[in-house]
Amino acid sequence: MAFRDHLAQADVISDPVSVELGIRRLSIQRGDIPLIFDEIIEATGQRAAVNVLTRSALCQKWDCTPSELGAAMIEAQHHPVEPTHVDFTDARFNYLVSHDVDLTTIPVPWHFEEDRGRYMSASIIIAQYAGRRNLSFHRMYVRNPNTTVARIVPRHLCEMVEEARANGDEVPIAVVNAPDPTVLLAAAMSFENHIDELEIAAHLHQRLVGSELNVCIAPNGITVPSDAEYVWLGSITLDDDLEGPYVDITGTLDTERMQPVIRFDTQYQRESPIFHALISSGAEHRTLMGLPRAPIIQNAVNRVCPCHDVSLTAGGSGWLSVVIQITPNRPSDGHDAVMAAFAAHTSVKQVIAVDQDIDPEDPVAVEWALMTRWQPAKDTIILENQRGSSLDPSCNSDGTTSKIGKDATIPLGVDRSPFERVT
Repeated sequence: MAFRDHLAQADVISDPVSVELGIRRLSIQRGDIPLIFDEIIEATGQRAAVNVLTRSALCQKWDCTPSELGAAMIEAQHHPVEPTHVDFTDARFNYLVSHDVDLTTIPVPWHFEEDRGRYMSASIIIAQYAGRRNLSFHRMYVRNPNTTVARIVPRHLCEMVEEARANGDEVPIAVVNAPDPTVLLAAAMSFENHIDELEIAAHLHQRLVGSELNVCIAPNGITVPSDAEYVWLGSITLDDDLEGPYVDITGTLDTERMQPVIRFDTQYQRESPIFHALISSGAEHRTLMGLPRAPIIQNAVNRVCPCHDVSLTAGGSGWLSVVIQITPNRPSDGHDAVMAAFAAHTSVKQVIAVDQDIDPEDPVAVEWALMTRWQPAKDTIILENQRGSSLDPSCNSDGTTSKIGKDATIPLGVDRSPFERVT
């Protein structure tokens, strides 16, 4: 299965549209539904897709519930499998080979006037150095036809780059746009230890799609998914340049930073390719950034008590606020489950615990649970001087923040009938 296999429900826009502010404007006009843009003014013969990969759409395509999707992602962490290698000539993206890369001819969008310019936001970097491989999301500002400036957050790829630079080395990479969504979910997951995200994706593909994930080795030695729409080969250089400002997932403006420059040497693409032009701060962004954190949180909470579902809320931009659906077995389980969620996702600012009869995806139901089952004086956890998120503009100047946890579960050992909604 490929990215384009998830586009059946998308409306096709045949009128010409510019990558400079036009894609997002039309998306807003159409109600942020799945869209394919057939006529990109700056990219003849290429298309772009937005608003495709939401949690509900993925569950529908893979015929699973959100809980089953979360369980699959948890299982993949514990049981990674090797993907299936195919010959590079059999890859679906080998229609065009260019050693004169010009990113300005690709439908890379400029969504907000406040952004520095055109950004790849849904593309992933696959890096291999010193015997390790890493797949991860990093927004990339198109600096000129063959270079980008990537916001490399301080995780495993950052460590890899720092190690390489200390040795005077560039890091060989592939940048992949629009692979199978299982690859995107795996790339968005984060782990304390170095885990090969391609092996996570391979497990997810077997479990959710029912077939093996095919990969191939590109000419620069990087292993890439064979069904991607675009693949660029290049290196993370020894140079830095300004990146940002950029409207991030919270809808607020992230700042300028000096970040690594990526140089591209070769481009591959499918025939009549479809660029994944993710709109930052939209539902798709919240899904791809927040959804992979859900199983990590669920796994941590499960060590305290049964956790049935986790929702990173839209109001929290899919990142800063979490609702956990649990079955407490001890009086302290609500409190301990909230603390486990905080520990599992350190960027989160609010955690709300609800019972199994409350849909964590329904903000009205969650608020109802708070108003009928939560007592602020005894069911609230306030944490001070905690590590915050750079995406939260209210954080203190040193990056710390206060956090709040709310236990909105029915107390154990009481008559539950007064707390239950009559239907």
